[in-house]
Parts: sequence; C-alpha cells; structure tokens
Amino acid sequence: MSESNLVLRPAVEGDVEAVLRFWLVAGENTDRHDTADGVRRLIARDPEALVIAELDGRMVGTLIAGWDGWRCHLYRLAVDPEARRRGVARTLLAAAEERFAELGGLRSDAMVINENVLAHQAWTALGYRQQNHASRWVKPLTGGHQTG
Repeated sequence: MSESNLVLRPAVEGDVEAVLRFWLVAGENTDRHDTADGVRRLIARDPEALVIAELDGRMVGTLIAGWDGWRCHLYRLAVDPEARRRGVARTLLAAAEERFAELGGLRSDAMVINENVLAHQAWTALGYRQQNHASRWVKPLTGGHQTG
C-alpha cells in the first residue's frame, strides 16, 4: 500500500456504527464511553472533524481533528492493525494539520493514553512530544454526556 492509494474523507452519519466497530478493533484502548449519539453529534457540529482513511473502500484509519475556534485537538487516531506502518497515520495527521493551519490554529495536541506505549512510539515518530508540565483533569458530567 502506498499513501497515494489511500482516500481520506469526512465521516457521515451512515458511518457511525462502522466507526464504533472499527475503534474496538483498531483502538488500543477499548474501555471508552463512545456512543453512536456522541459520534452523530460530532459530525453534526463539525462535519469535517472525523476523518476516515479508506483503502479500496475499506476503513483502515480514523482521526478526529477537533477545532474549537482556539485550540486544535486530536483524538481517536486509530489504524487497522493490518495497515500499520504504511503511512496511514502520517497521512491522516498531515490532513489534520493542514486543516488546522487553514483555520488559523497554531499548535495541535493529541490525547494519548499513558499506558499505550505503542501509541507513544507512533506519536513520537510523527513529531509530537509528551508535555510533562501539565495534566488533564476530568469530571464526568451528570445528566450530560461523558467524554473519553
């Protein structure tokens, strides 16, 4: 596979269930709070945020490139285990970084699970560095939607 065979496209509502199944296979951390409704809300709010990489019509990667008008956030970088080390993640990230630059973003950050050493290696190879001077603080929202 070469990067030129890869097709990137924004997710649409009809992709929601397939994306959730894909994350269970390709994501390294399957203990998530992802829901079909949550993915639908993401697509409705920012139709360009969830990018799907396809090879011969088959989903081989995903990335959420979230822009809140101020910061650039990357989530759910997932690559099919059979398609890893072939440029899928690099292609997805290049598209996200291009999107962020067009929107006026100055820096992107990625949410990476601490125990996911495989992901640490991938993000490092892609030019990202762990930020040690700050920690993420979370609080589940009661009556609202949990974030993962």
